[in-house]
This record gives sequence, C-alpha cells and structure tokens, in this order.
Amino acid sequence: MANTGLTLAEWRAGAPELAEQVAEDWSLKLGEAYVPGVCGHVVRAELPDGTPAVLKVYWPDRESRQEPDALERWGGDGAVKLLARDDERSALLLERLEPGAFLSTVGTEAALDVLVELLPRLWKSGEGFGSVDDEVPYLLEDLERGRYPDLKDVAVGYLRDLVPTEGERVLVNQDLHGENVLAAEREPWLVIDPKPLAAERELAAASIVRSNELGHSKRAVLYRLDRLCSDLGLNRERALGWTVAHSVAWSGTHDHDDPHLEAVRWLLEAA
Repeated sequence: MANTGLTLAEWRAGAPELAEQVAEDWSLKLGEAYVPGVCGHVVRAELPDGTPAVLKVYWPDRESRQEPDALERWGGDGAVKLLARDDERSALLLERLEPGAFLSTVGTEAALDVLVELLPRLWKSGEGFGSVDDEVPYLLEDLERGRYPDLKDVAVGYLRDLVPTEGERVLVNQDLHGENVLAAEREPWLVIDPKPLAAERELAAASIVRSNELGHSKRAVLYRLDRLCSDLGLNRERALGWTVAHSVAWSGTHDHDDPHLEAVRWLLEAA
C-alpha cells in the first residue's frame, strides 16, 4: 500500500473526492454518506445493475492496513462481504448491511449471545497477518503517550508476561464491539471494520469487555469477562491481562477514552 504522504486531517479533507474517483473507476453510483469515522469515509453506493453496496475509503494506518485481508479470509462468514478492493487507494467495496442497526441496541445479554456465536467463526488461521510481537513496540509507544502514567507500568507488566507465553495464534479482531456489528439480511448480525492481528483467542475479549455501549459499570464489565471466558473456554487471567494492556495502550489520549480506562481500573480491583 502506498504511503499517502498526507496528514490525517489532509486525508479526511480529500476523502470525498477520492471516493468519487474510485466510484467512477468502478462504475458506481454514489448516494448519501454515512456518519464519518475518524479514519474512514463511507458512502452508500449502487453497482451498475442496481445492487446496493457500500464504498469505503480509509486512512491507511497500521491497524487498518490488513482490513481487506481479514474480510477476504472470512469470506462473508460472520462478517460483511468484500466485493472489491483497491489497496493503492485504500478503498473497499462492501455489501450493504440493512437495516444496519448496531448490536448495542439489543441489550447486553442478547448482544453477548451474538458475540459468543460469532467469535469462533472469526478465529480463522492467522497466517499472513501481523503478530502481537510485531505490535508490541507500537503498544509500548502508545503507553508512553497516555495520560495515565499510573496504569502504564501495569499494562507493560501484562505485556511482558503475556506475549512470550501466548497460546495458539488465530485471526483476532482487535476492535470487535457493540457498534462494529450490524443487523443484516443475509445473516442476523455481521461484523464490520476489523482491526486484524494474529494473536491468541484471549486477546479477542479485550474490545468486548471494555465496550461501554454494552453497559458501563463494574458489574457489567466483569460479567462480560466471565461470560466470554465461560462460554468460549478462555483463560480468564489472560483475558483480563490482555484487556488491561490493550485498553490502556489504545486509550488515554482523548476524553472519550475515559470509560475504557475506568473499566481497566475495575478489572484491576477484581484481579
């Protein structure tokens, strides 16, 4: 994938024009854009035969770089179908998911039922994907930039213990949560916007345990951890450790991260 040479702000300003260029090349008719994400521009589209689809152009950061590879590996099994890709322009053509409601709207218990069913289907071979070993230097760099130095040492300690002792590595989505699973017609619920990594299964719990849209209280956080570990046969101590390390590394630079860090503190109290 080519380096854009642009800052994120510059890329975002040019994303609509980029989408128009890709749409022209793919003979797409563009409709209304979805609410923009931090690093993506997503637009309703139609194929030449009228089939509804979605065009996504995204900032080619490290965490998103292998998104199309993950979607190809899943082949629509539990995840949105990838119809076409343009790696040079970081563009994806995806099936349209309708009605498109967030999984978080159904309540915690029902949402966990869905996630427990989906996760084993997503744990395909991790061959060809970046590994936790590759990711550690970046996680450590993120920890140094965080606003909560009291949590940094704890997170580093967990990374030091967990990485060398990992179990079988599979394809793990680092960002599977209540608003990255949408209601669909082909299947009741399908995953979108993966951040793939080759890692042990316990790491997959992190983004769900901290998913404050599925309930934000100490009781809710611990329940999600216990439910995932019980139903999926995960090692609870390792799942807790990954949730702490990963959540602290991915948080702490913006105010909207505060609920995730509060979840970390609840986990540490219960550890």
